[in-house]
Amino acid sequence: MHTSPDPGMRERTHKFAHGLVEHLRLHGAAWALALLAAFLFRIQFTLGINASPSLPCHLFLIHRGEMPARGEYVAFRWAGGGPHRPGVTFVKILAGLPGDTVSAFDRTYFVNDRPVGIAKRTSLTGAPLEAGPVGTLPEDRYYVRAPHPDSLDSRYAITGWIPRDRIIGRAYALF
Repeated sequence: MHTSPDPGMRERTHKFAHGLVEHLRLHGAAWALALLAAFLFRIQFTLGINASPSLPCHLFLIHRGEMPARGEYVAFRWAGGGPHRPGVTFVKILAGLPGDTVSAFDRTYFVNDRPVGIAKRTSLTGAPLEAGPVGTLPEDRYYVRAPHPDSLDSRYAITGWIPRDRIIGRAYALF
């Protein structure tokens, strides 16, 4: 059985197409600008989640390529090891810059003689924790920290000093 098309369908399709063309003519530049802004935002920014209690905040806006100053949040890629797979995004506080002196006394770590944390001997699971490096931070290496005693930061060899090429950018705490 053959049915004929709805006689009003062609007219409705034509009106819709005409309306769409008119809308794009009037608002096309705004749409293009919105799409460009969304694309650029995705290139420049990403979100980071801190699933551990190592920092007081848990959601971060990360500005890719922006190098944070001392005391600001820094996002970097984890090299791998321990309970985390390589490439996971970590957020810590940038505490030491190239040329700074990292020292330790009785497992208490200092950057330029300011205390930045105490390295525990064992993890929460009882695994031994090797203390991190000491000395002068070389060019393109950074010391990261967090206030929580169980934070995997530069106090430990598993984290160590963070190479510049693993830094994603500055992180802004959202909540």
